[in-house]
Amino acid sequence: MQIKLFTIPVGDSGAALQEMNLFLKSHKIQEVEQKLTSNDNGAVWCFCVRYLEETFNVASASRQKVDYRQLLDEPTFRKFSLLRGVRKQVAAKEGVSAFIVFTDEELAELAKLEEITVESMLGIKGIGEKTVERFAHYFIAKPETNETAGSVT
Repeated sequence: MQIKLFTIPVGDSGAALQEMNLFLKSHKIQEVEQKLTSNDNGAVWCFCVRYLEETFNVASASRQKVDYRQLLDEPTFRKFSLLRGVRKQVAAKEGVSAFIVFTDEELAELAKLEEITVESMLGIKGIGEKTVERFAHYFIAKPETNETAGSVT
Protein backbone atom coordinates (compact mmCIF):
# COMPACT_ATOMS: atom_id res chain seq x y z
CA MET A 1 0.00 0.00 0.00
CA GLN A 2 1.22 3.47 -0.87
CA ILE A 3 0.53 6.86 0.74
CA LYS A 4 0.12 10.23 -0.98
CA LEU A 5 -0.39 13.51 0.86
CA PHE A 6 -2.36 16.47 -0.46
CA THR A 7 -2.52 19.94 1.06
CA ILE A 8 -5.30 22.14 -0.28
CA PRO A 9 -5.63 25.75 0.87
CA VAL A 10 -9.14 26.67 1.99
CA GLY A 11 -9.20 29.47 -0.58
CA ASP A 12 -7.94 27.21 -3.38
CA SER A 13 -8.94 28.22 -6.90
CA GLY A 14 -9.74 24.59 -7.62
CA ALA A 15 -6.44 23.53 -9.17
CA ALA A 16 -5.18 21.56 -6.16
CA LEU A 17 -8.59 19.98 -5.63
CA GLN A 18 -8.77 19.01 -9.29
CA GLU A 19 -5.31 17.40 -9.05
CA MET A 20 -6.40 15.36 -6.02
CA ASN A 21 -9.69 14.30 -7.64
CA LEU A 22 -7.86 13.12 -10.76
CA PHE A 23 -5.51 11.08 -8.59
CA LEU A 24 -8.45 9.57 -6.66
CA LYS A 25 -10.25 8.60 -9.88
CA SER A 26 -7.22 6.89 -11.37
CA HIS A 27 -6.07 4.81 -8.37
CA LYS A 28 -7.52 2.04 -6.23
CA ILE A 29 -8.14 4.01 -3.02
CA GLN A 30 -8.15 2.16 0.28
CA GLU A 31 -8.63 5.01 2.75
CA VAL A 32 -8.65 8.81 2.93
CA GLU A 33 -8.04 10.74 6.14
CA GLN A 34 -8.65 14.47 6.26
CA LYS A 35 -7.90 17.24 8.72
CA LEU A 36 -8.44 20.98 8.66
CA THR A 37 -5.41 22.76 10.06
CA SER A 38 -3.82 26.19 9.93
CA ASN A 39 -0.29 27.40 9.50
CA ASP A 40 1.41 30.75 8.85
CA ASN A 41 -0.07 30.81 5.34
CA GLY A 42 -3.68 30.28 6.49
CA ALA A 43 -6.07 27.35 6.79
CA VAL A 44 -5.49 24.22 4.73
CA TRP A 45 -7.10 20.83 4.28
CA CYS A 46 -4.62 17.99 4.67
CA PHE A 47 -5.51 14.67 3.04
CA CYS A 48 -3.66 11.40 3.59
CA VAL A 49 -4.61 8.97 0.81
CA ARG A 50 -3.76 5.27 1.13
CA TYR A 51 -3.91 3.47 -2.20
CA LEU A 52 -2.76 0.40 -4.07
CA GLU A 53 -0.01 0.85 -6.65
CA GLU A 54 -2.13 -0.41 -9.53
CA THR A 55 -3.80 2.29 -11.58
CA PHE A 56 -6.56 2.13 -14.13
CA ASN A 57 -7.74 4.28 -16.99
CA VAL A 58 -10.87 6.12 -15.87
CA ALA A 59 -12.19 6.49 -19.44
CA SER A 60 -11.94 2.79 -20.31
CA ALA A 61 -13.26 1.70 -16.91
CA SER A 62 -16.39 3.83 -17.32
CA ARG A 63 -17.07 2.43 -20.81
CA GLN A 64 -17.27 -1.17 -19.65
CA LYS A 65 -20.85 -1.35 -18.41
CA VAL A 66 -22.05 -4.69 -17.09
CA ASP A 67 -25.71 -5.69 -17.33
CA TYR A 68 -26.17 -7.68 -14.14
CA ARG A 69 -29.74 -8.57 -15.17
CA GLN A 70 -28.18 -10.65 -17.97
CA LEU A 71 -25.26 -11.91 -15.89
CA LEU A 72 -27.23 -13.12 -12.84
CA ASP A 73 -30.18 -15.49 -12.63
CA GLU A 74 -33.52 -13.92 -11.60
CA PRO A 75 -33.44 -14.72 -7.83
CA THR A 76 -29.82 -13.57 -7.57
CA PHE A 77 -30.60 -10.38 -9.50
CA ARG A 78 -33.49 -9.61 -7.10
CA LYS A 79 -31.10 -10.05 -4.17
CA PHE A 80 -28.53 -7.87 -5.99
CA SER A 81 -31.18 -5.16 -6.44
CA LEU A 82 -32.05 -5.27 -2.74
CA LEU A 83 -28.37 -4.99 -1.84
CA ARG A 84 -28.02 -1.98 -4.14
CA GLY A 85 -30.86 -0.32 -2.25
CA VAL A 86 -29.13 -1.00 1.07
CA ARG A 87 -25.85 0.29 -0.40
CA LYS A 88 -27.56 3.52 -1.48
CA GLN A 89 -28.95 4.06 2.05
CA VAL A 90 -25.59 3.27 3.65
CA ALA A 91 -23.76 5.66 1.31
CA ALA A 92 -26.20 8.44 2.15
CA LYS A 93 -25.96 7.78 5.89
CA GLU A 94 -22.16 7.54 5.87
CA GLY A 95 -21.72 10.49 3.49
CA VAL A 96 -19.70 8.56 0.90
CA SER A 97 -20.17 7.54 -2.73
CA ALA A 98 -21.93 4.21 -3.24
CA PHE A 99 -18.87 2.59 -4.83
CA ILE A 100 -16.91 3.31 -1.64
CA VAL A 101 -19.30 1.00 0.22
CA PHE A 102 -19.22 -1.80 -2.38
CA THR A 103 -18.85 -1.85 -6.15
CA ASP A 104 -21.53 -3.44 -8.33
CA GLU A 105 -19.15 -6.34 -8.93
CA GLU A 106 -18.75 -6.89 -5.18
CA LEU A 107 -22.52 -6.63 -4.67
CA ALA A 108 -23.08 -9.24 -7.39
CA GLU A 109 -20.73 -11.60 -5.57
CA LEU A 110 -22.54 -10.89 -2.28
CA ALA A 111 -25.86 -11.64 -3.98
CA LYS A 112 -24.56 -15.06 -5.04
CA LEU A 113 -23.90 -16.02 -1.42
CA GLU A 114 -26.42 -18.21 0.34
CA GLU A 115 -25.78 -16.28 3.56
CA ILE A 116 -23.85 -13.03 3.98
CA THR A 117 -21.36 -13.27 6.84
CA VAL A 118 -18.17 -11.45 7.72
CA GLU A 119 -16.15 -14.48 6.66
CA SER A 120 -17.93 -14.80 3.31
CA MET A 121 -17.48 -11.07 2.65
CA LEU A 122 -13.75 -11.33 3.24
CA GLY A 123 -13.62 -14.10 0.64
CA ILE A 124 -14.80 -11.74 -2.11
CA LYS A 125 -12.14 -10.09 -4.27
CA GLY A 126 -11.93 -6.37 -3.47
CA ILE A 127 -13.53 -6.53 -0.03
CA GLY A 128 -11.01 -6.03 2.74
CA GLU A 129 -11.05 -5.91 6.51
CA LYS A 130 -11.52 -2.12 6.74
CA THR A 131 -14.56 -2.24 4.46
CA VAL A 132 -16.04 -5.13 6.43
CA GLU A 133 -15.42 -3.33 9.74
CA ARG A 134 -17.13 -0.22 8.47
CA PHE A 135 -20.06 -1.57 6.41
CA ALA A 136 -20.70 -5.30 7.03
CA HIS A 137 -23.25 -4.79 9.79
CA TYR A 138 -25.57 -3.06 7.32
CA PHE A 139 -25.61 -6.09 5.00
CA ILE A 140 -25.65 -9.01 7.39
CA ALA A 141 -29.18 -10.32 8.00
CA LYS A 142 -30.49 -9.84 11.51
CA PRO A 143 -31.17 -13.15 13.35
CA GLU A 144 -34.77 -12.19 14.15
CA THR A 145 -35.56 -11.54 10.47
CA ASN A 146 -35.19 -13.90 7.58
CA GLU A 147 -34.29 -11.21 5.04
CA THR A 148 -31.26 -11.02 2.83
CA ALA A 149 -30.14 -7.57 3.90
CA GLY A 150 -30.75 -5.61 7.07
CA SER A 151 -32.16 -2.12 7.06
CA VAL A 152 -30.01 0.88 7.67
CA THR A 153 -30.44 2.06 11.25
